[in-house]
Amino acid sequence: MSYLGLVLTFVALTLPVLAIAVATRRPDGRWWASVGLTIVTLMALTAIFDSLMIAADLFRFDESALTGIHIGLAPLEDFAWPIAAGILIPSTMLLLTTPPRSAPRRRARDAA
Repeated sequence: MSYLGLVLTFVALTLPVLAIAVATRRPDGRWWASVGLTIVTLMALTAIFDSLMIAADLFRFDESALTGIHIGLAPLEDFAWPIAAGILIPSTMLLLTTPPRSAPRRRARDAA
């Protein structure tokens, strides 16, 4: 199996969790913004630190199993992991936390 096939499998496994979380909890725009910012940050860190580790020869990839597209020294396939983590962790937390209870509405006669 190629690296691309492996990482696409893991990303695909995160999507049902995201779908269930969104369907049941209906997150607001701030949640989506934080998920997006998390993914962008993780991808930037992946580009920087994977490139440094590859340059230091800490690990190598089988080039024949890669797509050949690189960002810095990091192969494109390495960027699926931050995407999967950026989707799976917030979605799981959304499902596992109790939504805040909204304040009860006051009736007009109670306010007087």
